[in-house]
Amino acid sequence: MEFTTLKKTDIKISKIGIGTNKIGGHNMFEGLNEQDGKDFLIEAINLGMNLIDTADVYGPARTEELIGEAIASIDVKREDLVYASKVGVEWGIEGGGIRKNNKPEYLRKAVEDSLRRLRIDYMDLCYLHWPDNETPFSESIGELARLKEEGKILSIGVSNLPIDQLKEAAAVTDIASAQNDYNMFDRTVEKDILPYCIENEISFVPCYPLASGLLGGRYKVDDPVPPKMEADEFRRRVQIADQLKVIAEQKGATLPNLALAWLLAQGCDAVIPGGRHPGHARGNAEAVKVKLTQEDLTAINDILGKSTLV
Repeated sequence: MEFTTLKKTDIKISKIGIGTNKIGGHNMFEGLNEQDGKDFLIEAINLGMNLIDTADVYGPARTEELIGEAIASIDVKREDLVYASKVGVEWGIEGGGIRKNNKPEYLRKAVEDSLRRLRIDYMDLCYLHWPDNETPFSESIGELARLKEEGKILSIGVSNLPIDQLKEAAAVTDIASAQNDYNMFDRTVEKDILPYCIENEISFVPCYPLASGLLGGRYKVDDPVPPKMEADEFRRRVQIADQLKVIAEQKGATLPNLALAWLLAQGCDAVIPGGRHPGHARGNAEAVKVKLTQEDLTAINDILGKSTLV
């Protein structure tokens, strides 16, 4: 495994991290097997991945509980793992829904609840998961800064912020990491967010690195169209994926690992692919071995074309 340093910290993170929403995210995915999910996490740790990316709302709460259970069952030092979780989405409200809540008192309680579920005393990285567009960042990020001063979190991240809000948050305190959607089919962050992060020493970690499975290499053009996608756009993306597979095969890699390596080559500090079972962890680990030349990157960009810069 290869490592880098989380910006504005001395925390070493694996370039291939561990996405955990399929471990216990029953509110996001159907048919999850919790034991398989725990085994996926354990295998990833055994393969050298140390960046565990999660969120309190995955489950809700269940993913963090399972992470705590899984790690308690193996022999690993706390200091060898990097726990990154996200807070700021409240569940269990009247009617059974969820809502964004960035109020300081809620964030404090959410962090303390996450620590209990994860069975740790401090979180290495805590993200504000979503802005509620009501609470000023001076209050929400300010509360995370107080939790950092108290030693309950070691660094602060933000997730799903547009560029103007990212700049607002960064004006309050040091932001170590930012997460936004970014993959070969959605390159929106290249316009402003990614350059801003690189320029201002903020680690960028992309969400949905495999475009919700479209870069997994399994879809065919005549497959049923996934929800929330137009048929023509689905077929276009599958055709692009098929062309990218040729480059992946030339590199002795799979399409998903080519997609992950491409993200690292764009300036992302780490990627956090998920999985449902140990085999997925073994596949994810191989991505770090894929080294793209400038010729490779040019060929990929020619396939993707300007149409992906949406």
